[in-house]
Amino acid sequence: MGAYLLGSIPTGYLVARAKGIDIRSVGSGNIGATNVFRILGKPAGIFVLMMDALKGFLAVTLILNFYHELSDVLPNLFSPEIISHPDLRMRYGITAGFAAILGHNYTCFLKFKGGKGIATTAGVLIALAPSAFLVVLCIFILVVALSRYISLGSITAAFCLPFAVWFFNGSKTMVIVMAALGALAIYKHKANIGRLLNGTENRFGKKKTPEVPK
Repeated sequence: MGAYLLGSIPTGYLVARAKGIDIRSVGSGNIGATNVFRILGKPAGIFVLMMDALKGFLAVTLILNFYHELSDVLPNLFSPEIISHPDLRMRYGITAGFAAILGHNYTCFLKFKGGKGIATTAGVLIALAPSAFLVVLCIFILVVALSRYISLGSITAAFCLPFAVWFFNGSKTMVIVMAALGALAIYKHKANIGRLLNGTENRFGKKKTPEVPK
């Protein structure tokens, strides 16, 4: 529950609101870093990207590395078996990461309508499988550089995610979870897929002058 609430913090919405803008009513209407970048500019977009990734990273890291401290604060959070078995803690960490991504995608603070989970998934992946993250990041950068479509880079990276994790990590559980996360990320891009097929998707770096409400 805590990991879900952490992921549910709508960073992009809050940053835009601080500037008097409802990010849901401009651009693509998404609260993620890409739309914030287009509407509010590079500094705001980078900040939202980092904060959304941090949500996923913290959800996992707190479970994997600070379980003693968490047990002191919440004595009933972990059983003695979980504290003494790294594999069980890893399962808890994976579950926490998944919950954080669900929180970002379906935030309870915005009537369960959130972002697409790419940055938060990246944060989870950094905590669980950093080598796989580097591979997926390189794939994302390459596809975006060649196509100028951030959405296509995200979709391709999401598709490659379970394969990268499988290559670097033999855990069947993690591969299955990453396959589910990749499928969820692709599903959240269904509107982008339609625009890509129609040739109407916005290219990265294309100048836009959206009408921003005052």
